[in-house]
Amino acid sequence: MKKIHIIFILFLITVVFLGSSSIKNKLKNSSEKLTPFTVVLDWTPNTNHTGMYVALAKGWYKEEGLDVKILPYSSSSSPDVLVTSGKADVGVSAAEGVIADAATGNPVVSIAAIMQHNTSGFMALADNGIKTPKDLDAKIYGGSGSPIESAIVKKIIMKDGGKGTFKSVNLDVAAMQALTSKKIDFFWVFEGWEVIQAKQQGYKVVYFPSLTYGIPDYYTPVLITSPSEIKQKPELLKKFMSATAKGYQYAVEHPKDAAQILLTTTPKGTFPDPKFIEASQQFVSAHYVDNGRQWGLQDDKSWKDYPQFMLQAGAVSDSTGKAIKKLNFEKLYTNDFLK
Repeated sequence: MKKIHIIFILFLITVVFLGSSSIKNKLKNSSEKLTPFTVVLDWTPNTNHTGMYVALAKGWYKEEGLDVKILPYSSSSSPDVLVTSGKADVGVSAAEGVIADAATGNPVVSIAAIMQHNTSGFMALADNGIKTPKDLDAKIYGGSGSPIESAIVKKIIMKDGGKGTFKSVNLDVAAMQALTSKKIDFFWVFEGWEVIQAKQQGYKVVYFPSLTYGIPDYYTPVLITSPSEIKQKPELLKKFMSATAKGYQYAVEHPKDAAQILLTTTPKGTFPDPKFIEASQQFVSAHYVDNGRQWGLQDDKSWKDYPQFMLQAGAVSDSTGKAIKKLNFEKLYTNDFLK
């Protein structure tokens, strides 16, 4: 009986000791200072960004020791500029931006492809006599005046047998408003956003995917950082990408829940139509990554063919405004921060 009593006392001491150690470890972990880390968006929050909001909501950035803040988009300063100036660690951008930055001597580096393939193209109203891209000849395109826009539109029209002649105007109102008011005949859209939105609003539209009409595949959007960030904070970038990849993979496997996370973690009033976000998320989640492939990976082909297309179109200029014909494509991207 005495022996049993001693064993019981030893057992209690062990439980108390282990419990105390566990509490101490939890207190230690909770008191550890997280490293600040900032991400700047390329537009208002949308389903291209869901993986990062999921990682935030699930606490996966904190598990990596990071205090991640998502900075809102500002029309006065691009994500690329904020990244290269050191005001943000990572930004959301596109291949065109990465290429343009390299040409002007203020480079950024793409560290992940948010979408595995280009899901953008051109949308027009179906009741405007437009059935195929060749019908865009002599029509009005609403855009930003970028040289690459003109090159792509011309290529798509000519690929369908048209002449490639159209009028381009810079938009001073929302593109969909300009389209429905007949100020323009077509504009550049993302299939997982504007096309879904237009259809849900009851508009009958036609959509011409860029990939179907001879435009090389490319990554848009992408996550970017600066060369100095890569040199100075490689371990932080790996931690950030580890949690981010986890967030996007979760969105791939659970699109409905991911949409709810985006709806509840963004500022109130960001999305007036939850059903639209759910539909967009279903589409986008299916395009984040190809089956059997790791999210975020980038290939040489995409970072060669599309930049070469831009160069040949005369759409890439140096800091003096002079068109250039050569770039070091290998420096435009890296997969080093993906596990």
